Amino acid sequence: MNIFLYSDGETLIHRLDPRTKLASLMFLFTLALLFNHPLYSAGVGLLVGLGFSVAKAWIRWWRFRWLLGLLFIFSGIIWPLTLKGFPVWWSAGPFQISREALGYGLAMGIRLVTFVSTGILFLSVTRNEEITQGLIRIKVPYPVAFALSTALRLVPTFVGAGATIIQAQRSRGLDLEKGNIFRRVGQFIPQAVPLLIYALRYTNFLAMALECRGFDPGFPRTWYRELKLGPKDYGVLAGGLFLIGLAVFVRLGLSLGAVIPQRL
Repeated sequence: MNIFLYSDGETLIHRLDPRTKLASLMFLFTLALLFNHPLYSAGVGLLVGLGFSVAKAWIRWWRFRWLLGLLFIFSGIIWPLTLKGFPVWWSAGPFQISREALGYGLAMGIRLVTFVSTGILFLSVTRNEEITQGLIRIKVPYPVAFALSTALRLVPTFVGAGATIIQAQRSRGLDLEKGNIFRRVGQFIPQAVPLLIYALRYTNFLAMALECRGFDPGFPRTWYRELKLGPKDYGVLAGGLFLIGLAVFVRLGLSLGAVIPQRL
């Protein structure tokens, strides 16, 4: 079962320096945070969608469609019911739905989907080793970079182990589709015990492997691949800074792209 997001490719985004990809990740996060109007937030989302098209990574995004859909739906429902604005379209007791609150809820849903989609795009075009090397080259302490790299490795590993455990239990006759939703959720809880045991064993083996190799976070390291920024990287960085400057001017200078409802 392939649960890793990265896929090899020769696209423009794949060939970028990992430091450029990290900077672009921060640029997109910043753009998404600047606006809380659905139209402007949708524009940032379309920019992320363009990245998926260039990287040919839509298949990776499609694997998370249910999660992204739930995030968008919950945001679109919860925010309009907990905020008030004008004009009011519907009211029942302490709850009301207004155009401003609905717009804010839609913007927050698009923002959440954009955040997760940006992370999926980044992991789809960047190797784990490149992330570690890129973080170190931008002066992130090696223990921090190594911890992040290890976490990115362990999460897919544990997800794959969980899927293997469930498949093994199903082959032994366990029916996880029977009963109502609460019963089905309860049937998944016992599967956490073997997964926890696997996680403890795996992390223990990882610690022993590091000790056997004399791992020292403070020891200077060399790299097989030397990173070097090229014209494409400078162009992407310049374009990202331009977009950030334009977005700040639109948001603060022109006071556009904001919906500010009040809490009930």
